[in-house]
Amino acid sequence: MDKIAELREELKLVFAGRGAGILDALIPFLAFVISNQLASLATALAISAITALFLLIYRLIKKQSAGFALGGLGTALLAAVLAYLSGTESGYYLPGFVTGGLTVIACFASVAIKRPIAAYSSHLTRRWPLDWYWHEQVMPAYKEVSLFWGIAFDLRLTLELILFNRNQLDALGTVRVIMGWPYTILVLVASYLYGQKRLQSLGGPSVEEFKAGTPPPWQGQMRGF
Repeated sequence: MDKIAELREELKLVFAGRGAGILDALIPFLAFVISNQLASLATALAISAITALFLLIYRLIKKQSAGFALGGLGTALLAAVLAYLSGTESGYYLPGFVTGGLTVIACFASVAIKRPIAAYSSHLTRRWPLDWYWHEQVMPAYKEVSLFWGIAFDLRLTLELILFNRNQLDALGTVRVIMGWPYTILVLVASYLYGQKRLQSLGGPSVEEFKAGTPPPWQGQMRGF
């Protein structure tokens, strides 16, 4: 139960203030998938774009963070243009392939240059000293998690491309929803559990021990990743 409570708190930290934003990015896509089953492609594209615009206006009126809503609107408009130019709904899914491919490349490239993306992600969330992540008894954990991210997101992208090439767009829409944030959360939970154990096995310093210049042997990072 303690580990479950810890995971819950860690997820709250990672997604702090982003819950509504995630919905802002997801709702326009869901609006397209649902309306495309009930109306024409043009109508579905219009509903998706109008939904994204409404969410953006709502966030601005409420003086809330509009970053996700703005991104959702931009993605919806770009997807609408691509779908219009291609004349089929398949064009609507193209931006997702671009972002998915760039994410996979970023994961593997970051490991190749010894600056794992998982470390930067943690740094942005926790504001721990960046030099701590590059410690020789710390960085391997973040390199391995970054590789795991690359493999996990590459599997998702591969499945989506298979469905796209087979023109199974209804199935692709379902996969985009299920393997969107739910899948990402599962990946993050697995990453946290593995990362914590790996940090302990590496025997490196905790963040506080690193900042204090404590000599080994170290207790290591007991919480957070």
